[in-house]
Amino acid sequence: MASESAQLVSRSVLGAPCWVSLSTQDLRKAETFYHAVLGWDWRQGRLGDDYRFASVGEVPVAGVSAVTMGAAAGAWTPFFAAASADDAVARSHERGGTTAVGPLSFPPGRAAVLADRDGAVFGVWEGELVADWEKWRRAAPTFVELHTRDAFDAAIFYGEVLHWASGHAGCCEVHYESEEVVLRSQGSVVARIHSGAIGSAPDPTVRPRWQVHFTVEDVDACARAAHSQGGRVLRETADEAVLCDPDGATFVVNSLTER
Repeated sequence: MASESAQLVSRSVLGAPCWVSLSTQDLRKAETFYHAVLGWDWRQGRLGDDYRFASVGEVPVAGVSAVTMGAAAGAWTPFFAAASADDAVARSHERGGTTAVGPLSFPPGRAAVLADRDGAVFGVWEGELVADWEKWRRAAPTFVELHTRDAFDAAIFYGEVLHWASGHAGCCEVHYESEEVVLRSQGSVVARIHSGAIGSAPDPTVRPRWQVHFTVEDVDACARAAHSQGGRVLRETADEAVLCDPDGATFVVNSLTER
């Protein structure tokens, strides 16, 4: 492994989202769709024929993996930086979470895909980051948002699993703002957790899920491109659109002014 000074590693941004990955049944269709909507270029990396890396310029910004036909519909999954994927999985199990995949070695690191105790799916990554964290955030500004039944309970779960606000070097800061839990890393907002008004009872109808947001220059242009490429526009305002790709994966595009 390269030294930390040469290559940023997960413990440098402990607990922060450090990668996003898409599962899909059709790699070629996904590549065409996201090139049209977000301007991404694609290449094959070190993870085999069934995994592609999207890039903006020369900076990797996201990944896409092929799933077998008949599997669940496509989905975006955020990965959070962990000092140890194995330890994060163990802490998740202790707190009622479940594991779907891993931990597995994917040089130059280790990864696992988990679900929190309410069923929201997320990943953890240990090791060298695919792209320098600051370059990644400049190339494709990204944040993630958890819609859940109880934001404070979720914040406790993730805080204990991912060492948020723990005092560890590089860990994320947690704030409570406007009835949301807001996560900051190195001063930047990287995640939000919300469930409704403070003090309200958990809503049993909410399907907990992490939603990936991409910041773009022209929300309407992205929505029109999504529609033209076989996707759907689920909701749109002047500053935000919730989009669905042809395989059913939902994501959000936000105006540069709306972060």
